[in-house]
Amino acid sequence: MSTTQHVAHLRDALERFEHGCTVLEDWGSALVRVLTSGGRLLAAGNGGSAAQAQHLTAELVGRYQGERRPFSAICLSAETSSLTAITNDYPPDELFARQVEAHGRPGDVFVGLSTSGSSANVVNAARRARACGLKVWALTGPAPNPLADASDSYVAVEAASTATVQEMHLVALHLLCEVFDEHLRISEPTGAVADLAEAHR
Repeated sequence: MSTTQHVAHLRDALERFEHGCTVLEDWGSALVRVLTSGGRLLAAGNGGSAAQAQHLTAELVGRYQGERRPFSAICLSAETSSLTAITNDYPPDELFARQVEAHGRPGDVFVGLSTSGSSANVVNAARRARACGLKVWALTGPAPNPLADASDSYVAVEAASTATVQEMHLVALHLLCEVFDEHLRISEPTGAVADLAEAHR
């Protein structure tokens, strides 16, 4: 594929992403309610999706753009000692599910990322999360797929290329952070944010 074709595929995926924006608006407002009430976000994926799961949790624990307080978010793909112990002692599809069962509480959010939508360890984690009372959101490639089916809500990127799906997932994560920060500004006093910024100087 040429660079021109790659950009054309990305542009096409962006133009078809309108429904995804609506879902992300809902996720962002719901996430404010979860995290400001003491809940937690868990995220997981494999390969490039693991990196993007870690990107999401870093934006919540750190910050996206404007100053705000930190929120509880754990990337299950980054827990190396847990990953190796679980892989050594349990079947492969328990890799994330066992961590979800350990860290998740009813009302928390699990975000699963899979470009194919069929990664067995992510799908199993989504099912375990729902069984434990977590909300389950998924970022996937074209639907229908097993991860979308196992989720309460999903954003499916309609693109044939794995690279394009991953690039759109990054766009989706940034949009989620945009919506989260905007709803947080509405729900929390601006003075509290200013006090926090001053404390960090």
